[in-house]
This record gives sequence, structure tokens and C-alpha cells, in this order.
Amino acid sequence: MSAPDRASTGRAAHGRRVRDRVRAYVALTKPRVIELLLITTVPTMILAQGGFPSWWLIVATLVGGSTAAGSANTLNMVYDRDIDAVMNRTRNRPLVTGEITPRAGLVFGLALGAFSVVWLWLTVNWVAALLALAANLMYTVGYTMLLKRHTSQNIVWGGAAGCMPVLIGWAAVTGSLDWAPLLLFGIIFFWTPPHYWPLSMKFRQDYASAGVPMLPVVVADTRVARQMIGYCVAMVTCSLALIPVAGMGWLYSIAAVASGAWFGGACVALYRRAVTGNARKLGAMKVFHASITYLTLVFVAISIDPFLPF
Repeated sequence: MSAPDRASTGRAAHGRRVRDRVRAYVALTKPRVIELLLITTVPTMILAQGGFPSWWLIVATLVGGSTAAGSANTLNMVYDRDIDAVMNRTRNRPLVTGEITPRAGLVFGLALGAFSVVWLWLTVNWVAALLALAANLMYTVGYTMLLKRHTSQNIVWGGAAGCMPVLIGWAAVTGSLDWAPLLLFGIIFFWTPPHYWPLSMKFRQDYASAGVPMLPVVVADTRVARQMIGYCVAMVTCSLALIPVAGMGWLYSIAAVASGAWFGGACVALYRRAVTGNARKLGAMKVFHASITYLTLVFVAISIDPFLPF
């Protein structure tokens, strides 16, 4: 091989290594989780504004919220790399495979977190910045370090960190908080268990092998499904309370009632299947996907409703 060919091959190999390293760092941030969080932020900002906020404010808030969530997810992976190595679902994560060292992951996560707070403080406001910091601490310390490995209610209280984007979005527009964003917080808070527990049912053996006491690991499916129904009722209650509190119109009202009834029906159906005792036909992932559809429908309706004349 000639010298120019060797140089070209070397550059190509170097380019691949750089791309692989970038992909590994992006994977640390759990971009799919971030997408789900951010789908609630923009509709909240629209509701707070009563229309479209400035594009710059939306972009600045999304950048700050994304980096804050990416920081928390990265630090979660750094701390949980031991159990991630045991679980089939997570054993290919970059810190398990060695693509990224724990030290590098820690530095990356802390840098993202610091950037998110400074960015939001300078470009949005101090309330949004402090809420982002609080969300990061709630997830990394509250959920990852204190709750996840020690209580079956881990995702209930730890899931509060995932509710913070609505508070950040509201504060970005108004500089304060009110009852409306607290009800939005409640929707996501009560939505989290019936969203995550079906996934835990699907991967219960993974969690059991790793010693993580997710509720479906330590109690019967029927009990889990009953609790999911209870959380679903609380979630729908918050969504309906938003109608008079935020002055929501007919589109949101119909979406809240219809999607709430549909998702509640999915949880009831899961309970009925659990009663039969056939784990292979439990259909937990149907409920998991239904939960994502529910949240999307509700927040899309929130984003459209302020533009309607009645």
C-alpha cells in the first residue's frame, strides 16, 4: 500500500473512532428519555404564554433542559454501571463495554450539569436554573443513590425528577410557579408508575438478578396492576383539575377525558390479565406503549388549546 493510501486509511479509521466515541457519549445521556421529557416542556411554555413564546426562549430552555437531563442520565449510568453489567437490557452501555471510562463519564456528566445551570441562569432566568439543578440532584442523589436499590417505591418518588421539565418550562416563561404547572407536575408524577412498572414487568428477571427491588420483582402482578389503576385515577384527576385552573378549552377537555379513559382501560385490562396468572400473556409492554401515547396526546392538546377561540 502506498503512503497516500495508508494516510487515507488512517484518516478514515480515525474518523470512525471519533464518530464511535461521540455516539458513546450521546448514548450516556439517554436521548430517548430526554425526548420524552422535552415533549412536555414546549406545550407547558405555550400554555404559560397563552401562545408561542419567543423562539429564542424555547431554544434556550430546551438546550438547558436537555443538558440537565443528559447530565442526570450520565451520572446515573456512572453510578449504576455495576448493575448495568448484570442486566441484559443494559449490558451494552458504554460504561459497561469500556468505551468510556467511569472517570470520563463522571467528568462529562458533571460538566453537562454545570453547563445547564449556568446556561439557564444566563439565558432564561434563575428560577429555571435552580429547578434544573434540583431535578438533577433529585435523580442522581435521590433516585439513583438513595432509592433505586433500597425500596420498591423507588420509581414513585424518584420519578418526581422527570416531572421537573414542566416546572422549568413554566418558570422560563413567567419567572415563577403557579397551580397550573403544579397540576402538570401531578399528571406526570402519577403517570410515571403505570408507565415504568410495565417495563419492569417485562424485565423483572433483569432487575431481580441485579438486586433492584422494583415493585414487580417483589410483589404479585395483580398488586402491581391495582396500584397502577390507583395512580392512573390520580393522574386523570389532575388532568381534569387543570381545566378550570388553567381555563382549558374544549379540545383539551375532550383529550383529557378520552385519553384518560383509554389509558385507564389499558391498566384495568392488564389487571384482568394478571388475575389469570399467565405471565407470558400479560401484555405489559402494550400498557408501556399506551402510556407514552397518552402523555403525547395530552400535551399535544395542551399546546394546541391556547390557539383555539373557545
